Amino acid sequence: MQLREEIFKTYWKFASERQSIFFRRQAGIVPATSDPILLNNKFCNAYRASDRTSQYLIKHVIYNGSRDTPDIVFRILLFKIFNKIETWQFLESKIGQIEIASFDFDLYDRLLSERIDSAEVIYTAAYMSCATKAFGYDRKHQNHLALIQKMLANKIHLAIVRAKSFKEVYDLLRAYPLIGNFMAYQLATDINYSEVIDFDENSFTMAGPGAIRGINKCFQCRGGLSYEEIIIWMVQCQGYWFKELGIEFKDLWGRELKAIDCQNLFCETDKYCRVAFPELKSNRTTIKARFKPTARAIKFFYPPKWKINVLPMVIN
Repeated sequence: MQLREEIFKTYWKFASERQSIFFRRQAGIVPATSDPILLNNKFCNAYRASDRTSQYLIKHVIYNGSRDTPDIVFRILLFKIFNKIETWQFLESKIGQIEIASFDFDLYDRLLSERIDSAEVIYTAAYMSCATKAFGYDRKHQNHLALIQKMLANKIHLAIVRAKSFKEVYDLLRAYPLIGNFMAYQLATDINYSEVIDFDENSFTMAGPGAIRGINKCFQCRGGLSYEEIIIWMVQCQGYWFKELGIEFKDLWGRELKAIDCQNLFCETDKYCRVAFPELKSNRTTIKARFKPTARAIKFFYPPKWKINVLPMVIN
């Protein structure tokens, strides 16, 4: 491997400062950083599970409602297909408790169509979800509802529970239409937040497009390693590099960065470098989302099996 040293160090400095911002906001410190790029632009947390949407998923989708395995898997799939809190809240306001027993294609289609026709956005802007007419419908959400319907008919929860590895869960999801490599990895990770499965998070990873751009900026040469092998290497060497580079990193109450976090950090480093190092060309040149403070507080809650839920964990 051949590092692009200044950018490689930026990766670890970004992880440290973004995590420090997390704790400063929790303590009510304003502004939470003196870095103008981090201050003015929107970036994900160093830990994926600390992001607002992931927090909502964990608290209000996974660990709220029926604890039956089929219902948990269904709720995760439904939420993540749209990955938008407001869409979930809208469906709940119209349907009530969301569970398999209440799932009806025509009802969900009608409700979501009405929301779209009212000029409301039902999908996240965080990542692109596949929009082909795989199930023969004209509208994107109809094909996604048909996808969920097919998964339920196939009793996908049984296959997931029987899986022998994290990668096998990924492969099960990836085999379905409309689910690409990145989406399958995200879904597998979210299911692994639940009690349905409990696999080593570092046993498998998948580099998304943003992470690939970030890796290409951090490394002049990968030395024959795949993008996924680079991510795992970063996980394994995080303690060494924080110490070697003289960077203080405050972890998540004893939890080190996992593969999903290091994958995301490459994506965020790519975004950061668009402003800090514009000479590093890629197909993305600006940061689209600006940081906007919100008055809504998050009471942080993580998967209980991580054993890190401590108080207080409230941040704006």
